[in-house]
Amino acid sequence: MRLTVIGTGYLGAVHAACMADIGHEVLGVDVDAEKIRALTEGRPPFFEPGLDDVLTRAISSGRLRFSTSLSEAAAFGEVHFVCVGTPQQAGSNAADLRYVDAVIDGLAPHLSSPCLIVGKSTVPVGTTPRIASRLRGLVPAGADVEVAWNPEFLREGFAVEDTLRPDRLVVGVTSPRADRTLREVYAPMLDADIPYISTDPATAELVKVAANSFLATKISFINAMAEVCDAAGADVSTLADALGHDTRIGRRFLNAGLGFGGGCLPKDIRAFTARARELGVEEAVSFLNQVDDINLRQRSRTVTIARDLVGGAFAGHRITVLGATFKPNSDDVRDSPALAVAAAIHREGGEVRVHDPEGIYNAHLAHPELCYETDVLSACRGADVVLHLTEWSQYREVDPVKLARVVCAPRLVDARNNLDAGLWRSAGWTVRALGRPAPATVPAPLRGGGLAQSSARGCPAPAEGAVLSRAPK
Repeated sequence: MRLTVIGTGYLGAVHAACMADIGHEVLGVDVDAEKIRALTEGRPPFFEPGLDDVLTRAISSGRLRFSTSLSEAAAFGEVHFVCVGTPQQAGSNAADLRYVDAVIDGLAPHLSSPCLIVGKSTVPVGTTPRIASRLRGLVPAGADVEVAWNPEFLREGFAVEDTLRPDRLVVGVTSPRADRTLREVYAPMLDADIPYISTDPATAELVKVAANSFLATKISFINAMAEVCDAAGADVSTLADALGHDTRIGRRFLNAGLGFGGGCLPKDIRAFTARARELGVEEAVSFLNQVDDINLRQRSRTVTIARDLVGGAFAGHRITVLGATFKPNSDDVRDSPALAVAAAIHREGGEVRVHDPEGIYNAHLAHPELCYETDVLSACRGADVVLHLTEWSQYREVDPVKLARVVCAPRLVDARNNLDAGLWRSAGWTVRALGRPAPATVPAPLRGGGLAQSSARGCPAPAEGAVLSRAPK
C-alpha cells in the first residue's frame, strides 16, 4: 500500500522506516527541512538502536522517501498516519493538539481520492470525532475520507522491535472498510499472530493513556514504598522481589529509584486528569495527581541524599552526574529526572559535571549552565560525590577501584538501584540508594573532599566530535 507518515520524530521516523521495511511504499513528511534532509541521507536525527539499519535498508529499496509537502502527501497516500507530538499545554495539564490540527488543516484541502487518516499520536479521548468534524469542513466536496485511531506503544530504545513485533495492535475504527484497510497495513504482524484489537475510537484513544497511567502508578507505588523503607530501615529491592513473585503483581517496573520522565508518561498522566475533569469524572483519576507528586519527590529526595553526603551544602563541592537522558538507550532528555537533579544541585552552588553515552548534545542544549564530559573518568575526577542517575549498562561496567583513585571522596548515590552496592563498598565507597538501608559503618574518604583537592578546574564547553555529533531535534 501507499502510506504517508506525517511527523518524523521518535514515533514517525521509526514507523515510516519499519512500514517500508515490511513492504509498503512510504512517504515521510515533516515541516523541518533539516530533519528531512538528514533522513533522506539515511541519518536519523536522534539515537534509536537499530533504526540506522532499517532506515538505510528502506531507502535503498526505493520504498521510502521523504518530503516537506502535504500536498504531495495527499496525492501519494492511501493511508495517512499522523505522528506529530502532543505536548503539555503551557500553563495547563491538558494536551496541546495544535500540531495534530495543523496536519489536518494542511492535508485536508488537498485530499481528492478515498483515503484513511490514522492518528497514532497520544490524544485525549474524544479526539477522533473532533478531527472527523474538522475534516468535513475542509476536504473538497465529495471527498471520501475516514478517520481512525491506532495508538503507539513504543518504548524508546526498543522502538524498532516494538514496531516490527508489537505485543498488540489496537485500532479504533468507525467502519468495516477502515478495519480492513488497517488489517492490510499490518498483514505481516497479523500473519505472525500478533493480537489485533479492533474497537471504537474512544476505547482505542483510552488504551494508550490508561496503559501509561497504570505503568506510572506501578513505578510511583514502589517509590512510595522506598520512602517507607527509608523510614523503617527496610530494603525496597528485597520487598520488590517478594512482591514480584505474586503473579497478580509481577516484578517488572517495580524498581525503586529516581522515577520516570521523558516525553510521554509525565505529560500523558497530566493530560488524562485534565480530560477527566472536562468529562466530569475528575475524581476517578485523582490518584494520578499523587502518582505525579511521588515521582517528582524522588528527585528532591535524591538531591537531599547527595547534599547530606557532602556535609549539608553543595557550595564548594564538585558533583559528578552519571546519566543525562531520561532512560538508557536513548538521547532523549525531555523531562529527564537526571538533568532535573543536576540542575537543582547547580542552583544550590555545586559544580556539576555530567556524563552520558548518547545524550550530551541534547543535555547541553537544555542546560548549558552545566559542565559535560565524554569520558567517565574525566567526569569523576575530583568529585566529592558521584550520582548514578540513568541506568546505562556502561555504568555497571565501571571499575569502582579505578574510579576511587580519581575522586576526592568515594561517595556514591545510586539513584537507580542498579549498581552492585557490595562491590562498590568493598572498593571503599560510601553507597547510598533510595529505599535501601546504609550499613552501620561507612568507609572514610580516601582523601579530603572539596574543590581544594580537585586537580581539574573550570568548566570547559562540550568538545567537538562525540559531544556535538547529532543535529538538534
